[in-house]
Amino acid sequence: MKLLRVGPKGAEKPAVLHTDGTYRDLSMIVPDLKGEALTPTGMQKIRAADASKLPVLDKSLRIGPCVGFTGKFICVGLNYADHAAETGAQIPKEPILFMKATSSLNGPHDDVMLPKGSQKSDWEVELGIVIGSVARYVSVHDSLKHVAGYCIVNDVSEREFQIERGGQWTKGKSADTFCPMGPWLVTADEVKDPGKLDLFCEVNGKKMQDGTTANFIFRIPFLISYVSQFMTLLPGDVISTGTPAGVAMGMNPQVYLKPGDVVELGIDGLGTSRQNLKAYGNG
Repeated sequence: MKLLRVGPKGAEKPAVLHTDGTYRDLSMIVPDLKGEALTPTGMQKIRAADASKLPVLDKSLRIGPCVGFTGKFICVGLNYADHAAETGAQIPKEPILFMKATSSLNGPHDDVMLPKGSQKSDWEVELGIVIGSVARYVSVHDSLKHVAGYCIVNDVSEREFQIERGGQWTKGKSADTFCPMGPWLVTADEVKDPGKLDLFCEVNGKKMQDGTTANFIFRIPFLISYVSQFMTLLPGDVISTGTPAGVAMGMNPQVYLKPGDVVELGIDGLGTSRQNLKAYGNG
């Protein structure tokens, strides 16, 4: 299934993309795509509904983040060897983990507002893993059982805040609007091998990133197991799995995002997203 949330910010309705291309309202089946709805029981309830009999939603409605509540947004840094190389970083021996503030969550086609004082805002197309059941000290063998589905994430990053101002990366990752997510939450059963997906990012129509999850340093089953050793993962939590080469920070000369730029991202089977860049205060 391809699940989504449509409507104004804070008032989105859960929906499913029907085989006829329409959006069908799930709000009589589940209150939102969060918590219990993302568990195996909740997903079975959605699957059992006859989508052809559900109300049709206006496709011109805004699409919101594909998860209704995310308690933790966990990111993996430098998980592609080519990205590590372009930034001059060593291949990590263990996954680099950092958090992205959940207040940065944004719809897949919403504007991205550059933060006050930003000079080095960057793009990062990433595969997001949406957790569907409690994962605590899970094994690599069992870790995929805890996945509700997958989605596109743009891990927008302000590199000066992230790297040049000391401390942890989180402050360069967490500005409002810095986490467009979706359009779809594609359920795990529809993604045959999340470790073999092509992904891309274009800026103003020019392809900047063209990679594949086959080049992960740390594979998805290992990442879920690894993270679960340090924190309990709950339904709706997201693990964003890193970005391939092609970011502005790796360019020579570096050309960062500015107001008026347009970023488009896509991953095989997960759709595409598109964001316009706005100056602070104009979002």
